[in-house]
Parts: sequence; C-alpha cells; structure tokens
Amino acid sequence: MAKYKVEIRRSAAKEIKKLPADAVKKIMEKIAALADNPRPPGALKLSGDEKYRLRTGAYRILYNIEDDVLTVYVVKAGHRRDVYR
Repeated sequence: MAKYKVEIRRSAAKEIKKLPADAVKKIMEKIAALADNPRPPGALKLSGDEKYRLRTGAYRILYNIEDDVLTVYVVKAGHRRDVYR
C-alpha cells in the first residue's frame, strides 16, 4: 500500500496548538500514523460529510481522504464537545 501525504490545514494547526501538551503529542502521533493507514481501526466515516473521525481520548481529529492523489487533509481537531460545531 502506498504512503499517503498528510496535510494539516492552517485552522486545524491553530486548534492543535491551543490544546494541552500531552494531548498534542497523542494527536500528532495519530495524525502521523494516517500516512500509512488513512482508515485505521476505530476511524468512523461521518454521515453528513465526506469526513472521517478519529478518537484520541477526549479529543477528536476530523479529516478528509483523497484516494486519487493519496492525500489526507486534517481539517479540524479539538475536544469532543467542540469539534463538531
């Protein structure tokens, strides 16, 4: 399986920087793992969008997958109470 390129949107990067340091470390590890497997066990396709959700403790990572160009776009990351708004 080919490696995917992972791009973090500027808005998502700003959201990640605001999080606690321990959460940032876990989130960045999960995001890095998306390059090898963009649909890992536990990832869920959201019903209303073409986005996927990945859980990391109390935090969520929302991302799009473009299989034709082998790219994963991280569009949002944050606490579970805020990320879907």
